[in-house]
Amino acid sequence: MADITTDVLIIGTGPAGSATAALLATYGLEPLMINRYRWLATTPRAHITNQRTMEVLRDLGREVEDEAYMFATEQDLMGQNVFCTAVAGEEIGRMQSWGNHPLSRAEHILSSPGRMNDLPQTYMEPLLFKTACSRGAQSRMSTEYLSHLQDDEGVTTTCLDRMTGKQITIRSKFLIGADGGNSKVAEHAGLTFEGKMGVGGSMNILFECDLSQYVAHRPSVLYWVLQPGADVGGIGMGLVRMVRPWKEWLIVWGYDINQPAPQVDEAFATKVVRDLVGVADLKPVIKSVSTWTVNNMYATTLSNGRVFCMGDAIHRHPPSNGLGSNTSIQDGFNLAWKLAMVLRGQAGLGLLESYQAERAPVAKQIVTRANKSIEEFGPIFKALGLLDSVDPVKMQQNMDARCDDTADAEQQRTAIRQAIANKVYEFDAHGVEMNHRYDSKAVVKDGQPAPAFEKDPELHFQPTSWPGARLPHAWLFGADGGKVSSLDLTGHGVFTVLTGMGGDGWVAAAKALSDEFALPITVHKIGPRQPWQDLTGDWARACEIGDSGVLLVRPDHHVAWRADDAIADPKAALSRVLTTILNR
Repeated sequence: MADITTDVLIIGTGPAGSATAALLATYGLEPLMINRYRWLATTPRAHITNQRTMEVLRDLGREVEDEAYMFATEQDLMGQNVFCTAVAGEEIGRMQSWGNHPLSRAEHILSSPGRMNDLPQTYMEPLLFKTACSRGAQSRMSTEYLSHLQDDEGVTTTCLDRMTGKQITIRSKFLIGADGGNSKVAEHAGLTFEGKMGVGGSMNILFECDLSQYVAHRPSVLYWVLQPGADVGGIGMGLVRMVRPWKEWLIVWGYDINQPAPQVDEAFATKVVRDLVGVADLKPVIKSVSTWTVNNMYATTLSNGRVFCMGDAIHRHPPSNGLGSNTSIQDGFNLAWKLAMVLRGQAGLGLLESYQAERAPVAKQIVTRANKSIEEFGPIFKALGLLDSVDPVKMQQNMDARCDDTADAEQQRTAIRQAIANKVYEFDAHGVEMNHRYDSKAVVKDGQPAPAFEKDPELHFQPTSWPGARLPHAWLFGADGGKVSSLDLTGHGVFTVLTGMGGDGWVAAAKALSDEFALPITVHKIGPRQPWQDLTGDWARACEIGDSGVLLVRPDHHVAWRADDAIADPKAALSRVLTTILNR
């Protein structure tokens, strides 16, 4: 007999675990989260928060979205990534990042109701955890996962109560491993991986110091400092990251992974801070130091029976591109509605197989992209002449040569500009963040070919209503003068039917099938004198269907199926699609 029984047990309360618990609780379930520690994140590890993640928070409720913005550093202050010899020193170059280039900003505004921001994990994680617990999720801190056994009906998990030293068992219908890059759940579930752990070494130095006077003229989230001959870090590049403007900072400083991790005491940490800031008598308050490894590994299987893994447990990569917590939260958005429908008897177990099909390609994509972004610093080092010698004096001379009035120096300046500009693939990769197109049995394409990308799919988001893609955003207007995003009309744990003035057949079919399937389906008919109108024509251009067509949208905003025009028997068509998707 288990000590505790729950429908869903979630191991880990980080962005993945807490987001999933918040979603499940919002959908009316009572999941249980456990955390081996006494509290949540104590260091601001993840921080870049992209538009797709903000759409998930918006789906949880405008109060959740608003609180995130309240604590976040806004997009404008995320600024321009700066490459320099020290924060207070000479600037080598900069690039407009995170949607702050005017052309990129326009794409961001047109793509989503959400705004990119910088929200450290020490703020995001409590927000998600609070949302989960306030809506019905249970939680136990100081409770450590030890092992699990599953059978046809559920999973029995053995845990250690770290306060009493006693073991307890928890019986659940499903188990979620959101337990980080060294996931025991993934290991015990026998998930398969590709790649390698520990390909590089880094240390974090968290400190407080008011650096406003050195950054006010060039606000940025990230200051990349190049100092040939620096004690640690190989080529001599360190990162000074803004945590809170402009008084709390995090330094990331590399070390040789083939050597033991350095012992970072306060004196050493203070020297690194002074060197990278470039102020010899700076008096930083060192808050914490830690070491970690750069990983290049992704799961090729995300689940085994009733056990599912997500977040860093299945995509282990450096913080490049700021994809970690974003992808983790989006893993939860994909899985939570499927679990809820299976648990409520609205869908068959086969629906859960789509999690693997849809999220495994994303795990591979972001791990590959994040590690490639590290490699793309190489051209900057080459252009500065830092790869031509290991002598710090010669390296500095090579960097200084860019200031000469010579043909070689002009070529060097051109190469530096091009190399820095190419970092757009790390610092403004809007397509990487937004272009996910799912291909699984939870999407019915009916042979409709995928639209080709007109621009670089890593850099540019291309909205489409093609089945599997995330629903395009467009503003719609109400009779009272209010407006909503097309995304606001969907989600919230239920399927949605979107149609136009000729879609009465779809409206009737959705209402009839909602009763027959015991499945809530939201229906919106968009057009003149309807509750929501397309006054600008943006929706007509974005939806890619006629006024008699239909979009069936999943609870996670992805298009499940579409028909361009009316069909003779709309109820039969919609019934076929829902039966297929829900594995009924």
